[in-house]
Order: sequence, then structure tokens, then C-alpha cells
Amino acid sequence: MTKILLIGYGNMGRVLHRLAPSMSCEIVGIVDIDTPFDAATVPDFDVAIDFTQPDAVVENVRAICGHGKKVVIGTTGWNKRRAEVETIQHQTGTGIIVGSNFSVGVQMFFRLVREAGLMVNDLADLDVMLHEWHHHRKKDSPSGTALTAASLLLDVIDRKTYVEAETQHGTIDPSALHVSSTRGGEVVGRHQLTIDGATDTIDIIHNAKSRDGFAQGALLAATWIHGKQGMYDFTDVFPDILRSARS
Repeated sequence: MTKILLIGYGNMGRVLHRLAPSMSCEIVGIVDIDTPFDAATVPDFDVAIDFTQPDAVVENVRAICGHGKKVVIGTTGWNKRRAEVETIQHQTGTGIIVGSNFSVGVQMFFRLVREAGLMVNDLADLDVMLHEWHHHRKKDSPSGTALTAASLLLDVIDRKTYVEAETQHGTIDPSALHVSSTRGGEVVGRHQLTIDGATDTIDIIHNAKSRDGFAQGALLAATWIHGKQGMYDFTDVFPDILRSARS
């Protein structure tokens, strides 16, 4: 059993707590705003899972890695400070795995997006765009998932060179990849790639039915990073994580 320390006990923390036993994990402690991390009193654990707020991530990582433990970062919106997290990992020699989305279904969506982009690159009359929907409490916009999908498209479509995330009130630059967002209600997460031309429209959609998929992926990642060193991205190591889970 991988011993897990939860950092944050909101909606995702509660789902992680519920699903952990079915994923060969044990929740041994919970850290939140009311019970901050204290190295002197925290129970022994193997990996911390962080689902908190963007402005809390770096200090959480500093505390956990300084304690010699591994971290799975499920929080998004902090990527501008990624260099600081990489420095902490390098200095402490622990293991960190980050992800814009830990859903297994979203990882499949990413692979479909990339393959679609490769085809669009050879078809100049087709355009691409991304849109995402989330609940009204989500802090970052566009979502980390949408930005990951956008980066995959920019990598393979030569005529798209940058992300445009603002509302367009006029003609859009043809070299811009438009990534738009809607916030409202209780939408868990919906991401859509649209490919459109004069004769066809193709939509590739991932619609999250619950938070369970994100929690399952985060717990798989925690089991995988236990015993490893280095800085990893869930998208890059996802196939290996699945192989490890099956073995």
C-alpha cells in the first residue's frame, strides 16, 4: 500500500479519500488551511497529493520535498512558477509528477488531438479551435487541459504558431489557435477540439462525468512516483503508469 498524505481536502480530496483503498493506497493524513504541514507531527507517508490553489503549490512542494518525500501536483494554474518547482526537486533529489489533467480519458483525448493535428497540418483548407467548459469556481482560464491540448496542436500544425485565449471581436489572425472558455454551473470539465472547413466539421470531445477519473489517475501517479526520483509530467509517463498498474 502506498501511504498518501492529502494536501487539500476539498471536492478532489474527498474523492481521493474514498477511492484510495481500491487503488492500493492508504490515506494516512490530511493537510489543509486549518491543519498546515508540520514535519514534526505529520504521520509517516510515501507520497503527497496536492489539489489546492495555484498560489499555494510552490510552498507546499518546498515543505514536502524538504521532508524528503514525493509529490503529485494535481493543482493547475501555477505553471509560471514551474522553474521554482524544478529547482526544489533538483536540490532535494525527490520525485515530483505534475499534470494538467490526471484523467485517463483526457490522456486518450490528448492522443486523439495530436493525431488529428497531424492530419490537419496536411490539409490547408481546415481550421482548428478549442473550447472548454468548467464550473463557476475554477480559478484558471483557459484550463490547463486546454493549454496542454493547444501545445500538442502547435507542435504539429505548422501554420498555427501561438495561442489566442481572448475573445475575438474582429478577424482572427490565421496563425492563431483560438482557445476559448466558459465558466458556470457545476460542469466538472468538458473539452472540445473542432476541426472545420467548407465541407466538413469534426468534433472531438472529452466530457468528464465525475471527479473519479481525475482521482484514479492521481492515485496511479502516486503509486508510480513512489521510489523514483526526478521531475515528470503525467502526459509523458502515462503509458508507463498504465503498464505498471497492470503488472
